[in-house]
Amino acid sequence: MDPLDLSNALGLYVHWPYCARICPYCDFNVYRPKGDDEALLAAILEDMAAWRERTGARALVSLHFGGGTPSLMRPDQLEQVIATAQSLWGFVPGAEIGLEANPKDLSGFADMASAGINRLSLGVQSFKDETLTALGRDHDADLGRASIEAAQSVFSRVSLDLIYARAGQTPEDWAIELETALASGVGHLSPYQLTVEPATAFGKRAQRGETLTVTDDDGADLFDLTQDLCEAAGLLAYEISNHARSYADQSVHNRLYWAGGDWIGVGPGAHGRLGRFAAGGRLATEARRRPSDYLTGPQRHEETRLSVEDEVAERILMGMRVSEGLDLDGLRAATGGSVDAQGLDRMIRQGFVEQDGTRVRLTWDGRLLADGVSGELVP
Repeated sequence: MDPLDLSNALGLYVHWPYCARICPYCDFNVYRPKGDDEALLAAILEDMAAWRERTGARALVSLHFGGGTPSLMRPDQLEQVIATAQSLWGFVPGAEIGLEANPKDLSGFADMASAGINRLSLGVQSFKDETLTALGRDHDADLGRASIEAAQSVFSRVSLDLIYARAGQTPEDWAIELETALASGVGHLSPYQLTVEPATAFGKRAQRGETLTVTDDDGADLFDLTQDLCEAAGLLAYEISNHARSYADQSVHNRLYWAGGDWIGVGPGAHGRLGRFAAGGRLATEARRRPSDYLTGPQRHEETRLSVEDEVAERILMGMRVSEGLDLDGLRAATGGSVDAQGLDRMIRQGFVEQDGTRVRLTWDGRLLADGVSGELVP
C-alpha cells in the first residue's frame, strides 16, 4: 500500500501493560504481572468486538502488539487476538502484524511467528553492557546480538530500537554502537535520543541534580551523525527517528499515525483515533489505564470529540514528522483547515521548512527542532 493512502486506513493497537522489569526511563503505562492474563485477554477480545459494532466492516492494514512487554503473552494468546481480529474485520493482503519484544525472548521467536506475527520490533537499546545495566535492561550485549540473529532467522521484517544521547556518550562511542546495528543487516532502525520524563525513576534522579543526558548541542551532533551513518548504510530516514532500507521495511503501524489514519486502541491505557464513522468530529479515545479498571468494564474508554482546531494541530504535528512532509490539500480535505500562513512563511525564511507545491516538509536543520518548528505552523 502506498504510504499516502494510509489516511483512509484502519489499524488495531493492542496494549499489553505487563513487564517483568520496569525500566527507569520508561513513562509508558506499565505494571508488574498480576496473574490476571486470561481475564485481561478476555476483556481485550470483548473490547474488540464492541469496537467492531461501531466501525463497521473495514479491513485492517495493521495489528500491533505494544506495551509493556507483549512478548510475555503466550503464543496461543497472540493467536486468539489475531484470529478475533480476522473474524471481526479481516486484513488487507499483506497486512502488518507486529510485536515488540525483548532480547531475552529469543527462544520464543519461532512460536511468535507461528502465531501470526510477521514483523518484530526488538528492544536492543545498546551494545554496551554498562549502558544496558544503567538503563535497567535485563539482557547483556551478547544476548542482544544473539537475539538479532535469532529474529532474522524467523522474521523477514526486523526492527531494532536503540537509545542514544546518554550522559558521557561520545560520537565515537555512538558510532561504534550504531555501526554494529547497521552491520547486522536489519531493514529498520529506530534510534531514539534519551528523554527524561518527570514521573520516571530517571526523572526523580534528574530532580536530585543528576545528569543523565548529553547537552542539546551534543545531542544535535549525535543526531547528525545518526543520519549520516544510516544514510551511508542505505537506511534512509522516512521519519525523524525511524530509518528503513526500503518502503517494505517501513512500519505500517507508525505510518498510520503520522498519516492521520484511523486506529482502534484496546488494552489498558491504549489510545485510539477514529474519524470516518464519527459524525461531529474526529474521536479521540483512551482506555482506562489501570488493568483492574479496564477489566471491570463495560465503560472501558474515555472519549473526546476533537475540535477542528485540535485536529488540525494534531495532523500538522504528526504529518510534519515524515520525510515527504505534510500534504496541505489532504489536511484541508480532512479538516477544512490549513497551516498558519505567516508561520509557514517565517519558517521557510529561517530555513527550517521547505515547500514543494502542496507539500511542506522539514529541512535538515528543521528536523533538529521538529516539534517547535511544526508548532509554528499550527493556526
